Amino acid sequence: MSKKPSIKPYTSPAGGWGASFATFEHLQEQGILFKGSKELWHMNKPGGFDCPGCGWPDPSPSKAEPLVFCENGAKALAWELTDRRVTPEFFAEHTVSWLRDQSDYWLEQQGRLTHPMVYNAGTDHYDPVTWQDAFDGIAGILNGLASPNEAEFYTSGRSSNESAFLYQLLAREFGTNNFPDCSNFCHEPTSQGLPPSIGIGKGTCLLEDFEKADAIFIFGQNPGTNSPRMMTDLREASRRGARIVVFNPLRERALERFIAPQNPIEMATLASTPIATHYYQVRVGGDLAALKGLIKAIIAADDAAVAADQPQVLDVDFIKGHTHGFDELCEDTRATPWEGIVAESGLTREQLEAAAQVYMEGSAVIACWGMGITQHIHGTQNVQYIVNLMLLRGNIGRPGAGLVPVRGHSNVQGDRTVGINERPPAALLDRIEAVFGFKVPRAHGHDVVHALDAMVAGTAKAFIALGGNFVAASPDTVQISAAIRRLELTAHVATKLNRSHVVHGRHAYILPCISRSEEDCQNGVAQSVTVEDSMCMVHASQGHVAPASPHLRSEAWIVAHLARAVLGPDSKVAWEHLVEDYDHIRDAIEKVFPIFQGYNARIRIPGGFNLNNSARERIWNTPTGKATFIVQKGLKENEFQHDRNVLWLTTMRSHDQYNTTLYSISDRYRGVYNQRDVLFMSDTEMKRRELEFGDRVDIRTVSRDGVERVLRHFKVIVWLMPEGCCGAYYPEANPLVPLYARDPVSGTPSSKAIPVMITRSTAGAGR
Repeated sequence: MSKKPSIKPYTSPAGGWGASFATFEHLQEQGILFKGSKELWHMNKPGGFDCPGCGWPDPSPSKAEPLVFCENGAKALAWELTDRRVTPEFFAEHTVSWLRDQSDYWLEQQGRLTHPMVYNAGTDHYDPVTWQDAFDGIAGILNGLASPNEAEFYTSGRSSNESAFLYQLLAREFGTNNFPDCSNFCHEPTSQGLPPSIGIGKGTCLLEDFEKADAIFIFGQNPGTNSPRMMTDLREASRRGARIVVFNPLRERALERFIAPQNPIEMATLASTPIATHYYQVRVGGDLAALKGLIKAIIAADDAAVAADQPQVLDVDFIKGHTHGFDELCEDTRATPWEGIVAESGLTREQLEAAAQVYMEGSAVIACWGMGITQHIHGTQNVQYIVNLMLLRGNIGRPGAGLVPVRGHSNVQGDRTVGINERPPAALLDRIEAVFGFKVPRAHGHDVVHALDAMVAGTAKAFIALGGNFVAASPDTVQISAAIRRLELTAHVATKLNRSHVVHGRHAYILPCISRSEEDCQNGVAQSVTVEDSMCMVHASQGHVAPASPHLRSEAWIVAHLARAVLGPDSKVAWEHLVEDYDHIRDAIEKVFPIFQGYNARIRIPGGFNLNNSARERIWNTPTGKATFIVQKGLKENEFQHDRNVLWLTTMRSHDQYNTTLYSISDRYRGVYNQRDVLFMSDTEMKRRELEFGDRVDIRTVSRDGVERVLRHFKVIVWLMPEGCCGAYYPEANPLVPLYARDPVSGTPSSKAIPVMITRSTAGAGR
């Protein structure tokens, strides 16, 4: 295909031959067609390695197909197995200032990092450094801080349980609970919203529940791009007659029609499966109103049934025996007018009542949600109203029903389970002290936005990252980049070059690690690591490919040796012993977290094991001992509802992307090729602004703090969206997201609802 930017509407179903050809082309482009194809057979299987992409569960070994991966999983594998290398010679050739001017896509396409590197301010280059000198340099700066709380310890969800556990031990023995985590960017409203409602911050379903559900509600999620293996379960549910109801501002191709690439009959006949039986394009920011509308329709139907002396719609026995706060929910819902719900949600009363009817007719209903629900100022309330909806008919804690937050990276949930928590419960800290014998800090630390606040204020001095691309993922990118460059230290454990390595502190280190698919040997013995998927299944992952460089080390090894350098010989933790055999780490995890009882034995069972989930058993660890209806009073009117000059911008990922990682600069399912500086807008909104397809515009945030946030010269593209809304790609649109625009409960940036104004670009202006 031509590399020239173009728009070519995509009319085929998702998956199918398009996915197969894209996988082949990407493996070929990265120079690993044979090696990559061979390794795909080992992905997501017992004895193999876990996909480095999303956290969707693997099928049980008895039900697994020969190929247990998706298009984006194959791209993630190719991305890390590429034959391209970023060597000391590469860094000698390019100054960091020059690298900073290159695109995010270009940086990551240069290949795998091969040596530990240190920034040389005198030459503006990264120079090679020995591992010990890197650890000693980092330790010297950390130990010179006025307070341990001047350091921020960031974690990516691609790290393993073992490395994350060691990492939180390092930071806590150092003296801080500052754990900004990638989940703070995305699903923190889930982690904060669920415990007050159901007593645990995780979903309640297993993969087998999808085989039993007769209705599946999907809120603010695009599984065809962000968790494509979920499409297999949705396809199977659709084919057996389950109704699938989608609430999302954009129409996503995979939620319309899908061909399973693993199914030879569908591939041969091009017979696709319709997915969504009902598709509602809710207004950007209108999810809470839509959920209130669903609940209002259900309560009204129950009231009508009672008045007609008919069987009740609600599960009255469940509500009486298992819940608290139902009367308050009814009072607020009945008082909320339909006019406000319709105006805020962008949906008609008839649409919401039709969706409610599907819910009421379902005997077993699953609710799934993604970042379209969580990345809002009221993200926590969005999550809690999904719970409210599900509690009305007892759709939590029984087969075929429950809550499914579809998280991002493959171990973002596991990181939290093993202690990456800036607000740790006292019981956890007590157990760490009892097992390891050092005094742990008790004060709450920083999540992402409070770490960013501290960087901007100058009170944070050092930033250590266990994976990820923190700069690209952050909101208010211009302001945050300037703040990071004022830090005394930045250090990144990473596999590939990215934006965060070229926007750095006064002292900067790159610590290259092996990838998920590569062999990890300690003392000549191959090691396994473990991850927890989105449904609380814990399983082993073991790579088989030779590491990209003999100078690479595992994440666990890097953390342990950095800890020894920082904490010195008096550390209470036997760091070298823990990493000489990862069974030792898992034994320590089991001592701190009783939920991991029998850890080493259980991960040797094919498929792993499920962590106990109290809400799934209808045990509610809340103050009342019951699941709680949490009420958000009334409706918060859109402050720009009557201002036609303001649009609500939502950020989105392209199909050829996973979080900040770009596999290409195209977006096949939306028909966008070789470009990302585009703005999606409905034909109605374009006409209102006298714009035509392809016109260039500037996008400005309607800011409250007087700071100009603007992206220039974006191309307008027609897309079916609700009125008053528009969309642009993440992370390119992150400069428009103010740091102050956050959910006050979880701190998650409101990246899915940004008020903006659009003006025509000056002729000839650049981006």
